[in-house]
Amino acid sequence: MRLILTEKPSVAAKMVRALAPKAVQKKLQGVAYYEFERDGQKYAVAPAVGHLYSLKQAGAAAGRDYPVYEIEWAPAFEVSKGAAFSKKYWAVLKNLAASADSVIAATDYDIEGSLIAYNIAKFLAKGKPLSRMKFSVLTDDALSDSFEHQRSFDETNALAGDARHRLDWLWGINLSRALMSAIKTAGVFRVMSIGRVQGPALAMLSEKEREIAAFKAVPYWQVFALASSVTFEHKTDRFWKEDEAKKAVANSSKDGVVLSVERKRVEAEAPAPFDLTTMQMESYQAFGFSPAKTLEIAQKLYEAALISYPRTSSQKLPQELGLKKIIAKVGENPEYAALASKLLAANRIVPKDGAKTDPAHPAIYATGQRPGPLTVEEKKLYDLIARRFLACFAPSAFKENLSVSARFGTEEYDAKGSTVTEKGWLEYYPYAKQDEKLLPNFTEGQKLLAEKIWSEAKETQPPKRYTPASIVKELESRELGTKATRAEVIETLYNRGYIAEPKSIRVTAFGLAVADALSHNCPDILSEELTRGIEHDMELIADGKKKSETVVETGRKELSRMLDIFRKQESAIGKELLVGLNEARSDANTLGKCKCGGNLVMRKSKYGIFVGCDAYPKCTNTYPLPKEASVTPMRKTCEKCGTPIVLIKRKGKRPWRMCLDTNCPTKASWGQQKD
Repeated sequence: MRLILTEKPSVAAKMVRALAPKAVQKKLQGVAYYEFERDGQKYAVAPAVGHLYSLKQAGAAAGRDYPVYEIEWAPAFEVSKGAAFSKKYWAVLKNLAASADSVIAATDYDIEGSLIAYNIAKFLAKGKPLSRMKFSVLTDDALSDSFEHQRSFDETNALAGDARHRLDWLWGINLSRALMSAIKTAGVFRVMSIGRVQGPALAMLSEKEREIAAFKAVPYWQVFALASSVTFEHKTDRFWKEDEAKKAVANSSKDGVVLSVERKRVEAEAPAPFDLTTMQMESYQAFGFSPAKTLEIAQKLYEAALISYPRTSSQKLPQELGLKKIIAKVGENPEYAALASKLLAANRIVPKDGAKTDPAHPAIYATGQRPGPLTVEEKKLYDLIARRFLACFAPSAFKENLSVSARFGTEEYDAKGSTVTEKGWLEYYPYAKQDEKLLPNFTEGQKLLAEKIWSEAKETQPPKRYTPASIVKELESRELGTKATRAEVIETLYNRGYIAEPKSIRVTAFGLAVADALSHNCPDILSEELTRGIEHDMELIADGKKKSETVVETGRKELSRMLDIFRKQESAIGKELLVGLNEARSDANTLGKCKCGGNLVMRKSKYGIFVGCDAYPKCTNTYPLPKEASVTPMRKTCEKCGTPIVLIKRKGKRPWRMCLDTNCPTKASWGQQKD
C-alpha cells in the first residue's frame, strides 16, 4: 500500500475526488481517510493538519532560564496543549504508515509543506521511499497530472525548513526569555518576545516613530488663481516667506491669458499578475484587509480550488498552465464573461508578466472553477484576483496628460489635468486608481478672468507611518522574513503590545523602550544584516549549496555571542524596559482630551473603572465604563459629542466601539427592543 499524505482534510477529499471518485472512506478516531486501488496498486489518502511535529527543549523539563540549545522534534500534541486536536490525525498516519510500502508527499510545495511531509515520513515511516506530487491548484486535472508525474522528494526544501524552524526556535526562546529575565530584575513579570525577524521589524517601525517625533513642521505658503472653474497653482510651488506669497498675489491681476497648452499621450501597461505581497497590498488598499487577513482568506479560496497557491513570490504565468483554457473557464462565470470573451476574440493569451519569480509556483490566478457560496470577504478577494488575472492579458490603457500655463498680471501659474482616452486594462480592473482630472479645452492665447486669487498658509508634514500592508512590503524589499511569515511577524508585534493602531502603525512607549534598550545594549538583536544573511543561507540550503547543520551551528554561535553580551547588560536593559512599561501603562490609561483641556484617564473606584479628568478637583467631569470589560483608546473623537471613542471587549461577546458621553445622540437607540 502507498500512503498519499495531504496537508489538510479538505485537500485529502479533493485528492480522492480527482484520483478515485469511488474510493472507500474510512474513519479512525473520527478522522476520515480513504482507500482505493489503481492499476493493481493499493493506495491510502490521509491528511495531516499542518505541522504534526514541533520543536521542544530536549532533556530535562523546560524552565525559563537561558541559554538553551538542545532541542528536538516531538509530536505537536506533546509540546503544546493547543495542539491536542492533532493527536488523532497523528495516530491515523502512524497506523497507516506502519503498513505502507512508501509515502507520497502531496503537501504544499514549499518549505513548510515539504517539512510537514519530511517529518511525518522521518518519524512514522522511517526508511520507506518518499516521492513528491507537485501542484499549484487543487483542480481535478492538476491533481491527476501531479499524481501521474511524481518526482523525487524535494529534501533540500525540507532541510531548509528544518534549519529555519531550529534557528527561529533558538532565537525566539532564548531572546524572549532574556527579555523577560531582564524586566524581572526590575521587579516586574511580563510575557515578552523578540525574534530573528521581530527584532529588525520593531527597529524599523521604531526608527519611523522617532523620525515623526523629531519632525518639526515648517510653515510655507502656496498661491492660487481660480479661473474657468479651474484652480491654477503658482509656478513657485512653495513660498517659504509669507511676504513673498503676498507679493505674488499683489502682482497678479484678474485678467489672464493662456501661455501654452501641452498635451502628452501616456501609455499605462497592463499590471503584472499577483504575487502574495502585491495581493496583500492591493487587498489592503481596496478593502482594508490586513496582510494576515488576506492570506487567511486566500488560503480558503485555494483550498476551494478557486485560486492557485497564494504563498508565491512569482509574477509570471507560464503558457504551460494552459492560459487560454483558464481564461475561457473564468469566462463561464457571468460576471466575467464579457471581459474573457474580449480577450479570447482578440487572441490575447500572453500575459504581462512581472519581474519577480518563484521556482515553486506561478503567480496567483483564478482557476476558473465556479465559486459556490462565499462569504462577503471571500467574494471580494476572489473578485480582486479574478479581475487582476484577466487584466494582465488586456491591452495597455492610454491617458492624455494636459499641462496649461497661464499668466495673471506678471505672475505665471500652471494647471494640470489627466483623462483616460483608451481604457484598455482599466476596464478589466476597476480597483486601479485612475486619478482623472478634467480640464476645459484651453487654447494658447485664450483670455482668462480670475474669479479669485489668494494664498494659503500650510505646514510641512511628518513622514507617514507604515500601514500593515506597507510594512510587509518594506520587509520584503529588505529581504527580511519570508512571504508566508511577514504578516505573522507584524501580528505578533501587535499582540505583544509593541505596536498599536490597526491602520497607521504607532509604536507604543513600551515598544520604543524594547527597541531602545536592545539598541543601547545589544544592537545585533535588531540587526537587519544578520537576519538577511540567515535568509540567504536558507535559500542556499534549498538550492543544495549549503548544509543545514552548518547554517544552524553558525546561527547558534552568533546567538551565543549575543546572549553573553545581553547577560552582562541585563540589569540596565531591565531598567529601560520598566520605564517604557510605566509610560505605556500611562498611555493606555489616557483616552483623550477633556472639554476643560485636561486629559481624560481611566480610574478605579470601589464601584469599578470609570473615566475622570486629570485636572480634578478643578474639573469634575466623569464618564462611566462597562463593567468587566477591557477598554482600548481608539485615538478618535465622536463627531456628535466630541468625547473620545473607545473599543470595548467583553469575554464571549463581539467587541464594539462607543464614545464616553451617555447622552450622545449615537446612543439614542441603545436599550430599545428590536422589532
